[in-house]
Amino acid sequence: MSKISVIGAGNVGATIANDLMIQGVASEIVLIDINEKKARGEALDVYQGAPFQHPTIVRPGDYEDADGSDIVVITCGLARKPGMTRLDLAQTNVNILKDVAKQIVPIAPNAIYVIVSNPVDILTYAFAKVSGLPEHQIIGSGTILDTSRLQAELAKRFYISPKNVHAHVYGEHGDSSFVPWSLVHIANNHIDAYKNASPDRDRIDWNQDYAAVEEYVKKSGGVIIENKGATFYAVAMSVCHICKCIFADAGTALTVSTMMHGEYGVEDVCLSALCLVDRSGVRGKILTKLTDEEIEKFQLSANKLKEVINQINL
Repeated sequence: MSKISVIGAGNVGATIANDLMIQGVASEIVLIDINEKKARGEALDVYQGAPFQHPTIVRPGDYEDADGSDIVVITCGLARKPGMTRLDLAQTNVNILKDVAKQIVPIAPNAIYVIVSNPVDILTYAFAKVSGLPEHQIIGSGTILDTSRLQAELAKRFYISPKNVHAHVYGEHGDSSFVPWSLVHIANNHIDAYKNASPDRDRIDWNQDYAAVEEYVKKSGGVIIENKGATFYAVAMSVCHICKCIFADAGTALTVSTMMHGEYGVEDVCLSALCLVDRSGVRGKILTKLTDEEIEKFQLSANKLKEVINQINL
């Protein structure tokens, strides 16, 4: 038996619950929201699809119903509106998170907490500071979605499956994120060598377009929000992937947001680098060798987040 509680029944939370059920990630899913009517409707809607998928209990509940949860996913908070940056949301969503932490942690002290609400790095840091939980139990979804966007774009450019694209986004889930291009490989070839090695070399158009690809990744969320008002499908899939990696227990390398303790010269801030995720939560960080320029970008991203942390009331 496995149990996941999702706090927040908005677009993201409800889609996560639906994807968890479709993929058979948990045997019980509890949907919790301050709007109990909304949580009841979303849970019922998701549960009525269970006969076509996996035998999963999907139900609404209060914080007390999260007792025994293996994973708690936190999606509640003010949504990002068109023209807003993720960091504009900081203080309001920190206040909401503090109230949630006070109610949920005593009920589910042994759960792995996956923070999804934005600005996710700030909220992961706040949760680590106020929850009293060991840091390995706290995972921010971080740049896992940015990484997925990167891999999807490169796969399209190189005419290859995204599963053969080994590329990650580091830093803030936001404007100061960056790609460590020194680490990017496609089918066991560095990205700049792959074109000449590929049978598709005549149709691959790649001229070290680093800046264009990074710009695409950073702007994708804003483009989606401008066109449909919110992003929730891909982020829900990325959160489901994190949950599956936790339950798999093998140790999966993911770019998730965790507390830094001097890695790459960064301390006392949460942002994304490659980590091993398993049943214990964050098993530890993978200290991949970065170039001096990449380390500088990582530190710049950390400092951008610290500027916000220094302005909010924890």
